Formats: sequence, C-alpha cells, structure tokens
Amino acid sequence: MPYPQNLAMAKEVEDVVRATGAVPATITIMDGRLCVGVSGEDLERLAQEGHKAAKASRRDVAALLASGAMAGTTVATTMQIAALAGIKVFATGGIGGVHRGAEDSFDISADLEELGRTPVTVVCAGAKSILDIAKTLEVLETNGVPVLGFGTDHFPAFWARESGFGVDHRFDDAEGVAKMLAIQSDLDMGGVLIANPIPEADAWEASAIEGFITQALADADAKGVKGKAMTPFLLQRIFELTGGKSLVSNIALVKNNARVAGEIAVALAHLQAGKAPVRLV
Repeated sequence: MPYPQNLAMAKEVEDVVRATGAVPATITIMDGRLCVGVSGEDLERLAQEGHKAAKASRRDVAALLASGAMAGTTVATTMQIAALAGIKVFATGGIGGVHRGAEDSFDISADLEELGRTPVTVVCAGAKSILDIAKTLEVLETNGVPVLGFGTDHFPAFWARESGFGVDHRFDDAEGVAKMLAIQSDLDMGGVLIANPIPEADAWEASAIEGFITQALADADAKGVKGKAMTPFLLQRIFELTGGKSLVSNIALVKNNARVAGEIAVALAHLQAGKAPVRLV
C-alpha cells in the first residue's frame, strides 16, 4: 500500500485496538533498534520508506540491528520481539506456512516453528490462501500449536471464511480464550494461533479467489520467483488480477483481527490481575 494511505491505515488499526481498551504497539526494526510502539515521526518514516525496507525473519534480526537497516517483521520476528517486550497478544493478517510445492522447494515459513516455541498468541485470518493449508496445519500440529477458532469451527483461508479444514477448538468470546491462554501460560507452553474469519461482507468465495491464486502462481513460476520474494509477488499479482479488491478485503480482515486481539488482550489482563496460578495437579 503506497504512502500516505499506508500511514492512514496504520493509524486506523491502532484506533481499533484503542477502542477495545487495549494499547496498540506497532513493531518494526529501525536504526539498530527493536522498536515496539512506533509512533509520531518514526511511524511517518516507516510509512514513507517501508516499500524499501527489508523483510526480517528470526535469522535476520542480529544482522539488521548491526547494519541499522529498516525492516518489516514477519510473524516469527514479531513474536520474538513481542515476547521480549512482555506483549502476549498481537494481530496480523495471515500467518506464513507451507508453500504449495514444498515437497520440492522445502519452502516452509519460520512462523510455524516460532509458534511452537514462543509464548505469544497470534490472531489472524488463517493462513494466506496462496499456501498449502493442509500441510500448514500438519506442521502446526507437529509443533504442538493449538489452533483455536474464534466463533468458528472452520480454519479460514485469509480472503475466504473457510478452507475446508477445521480448527482444534472453538471459542466464542474473548473471556473463554483468555482463560485458555492463562492455563497455557501456567503450563509454560508455546504460542497459540487464533483463527478469526474475515468479515462476511468482505469475504471471497474460495473458488473465486483460487482462480486468481492459480494464475499468480503460474506467473511466479514463469518469472522464476522464489524464496522470500514469493509471498510479496503473489499478493501484488492477486491485487492486480482482482482490480484492487483483494486489498479492500485485506484491510477489513486486519482491522477485524486487531479488534479481536484487543478484546482478548484486555480479557487476559483482567483475568491475570491478582489471579493465582491455575491448580494443575
């Protein structure tokens, strides 16, 4: 998203979080620092220069801090930084996962490994539809990551409300999720994935979006796009193929995830204020 629309969008998402009673804290890497709660001139600069920023996963963090480069953070790195800052819940659009054709490319996002080891809860609209969702869910299971449906029994597929696969457990309110997260913490376990479907008014039929994904994948193959360049290429190509409508859906689902994440964070804070540890034995 170009400047200044991206800046307006970032501020709108932060306002959604504030409306729930939570405190927003945009995360990035900038000027040799891990930045938590980017605001003011730094947020403006991030919006202006973000298109030139590196894409930082866990392996890149130390090098980027050493060089002083600006970087946007993947889900894996955002979890890492959030945990260092004591943040327990954050929102994103969709997680990375196992790419289609991974049996040949071995292209599997570090997000899945991070979810298994870092005690942060991620609220998302499922995995991006460009991925192999069946294999993504299998890796999450292997890594011991609970996949919770927020008001749904179905694992969403980013632009589509259903992927054809289910979730591990369903919760219908933030208080129920907060209770589960408190117990997860008492058990000293890793991250939790909250699958929150895109609002119905902004959703695509799975069959409709799949046609655009197939075309985008073919275009990527023809151009030899691989590795970390794959996801940005596919999202941009789908934006072009849908005449920009996919971006409208992206914005809607991010705001929806921010709202749910804020509600869960507030419920968790209330639950843990003065709470004795859950009796486990």
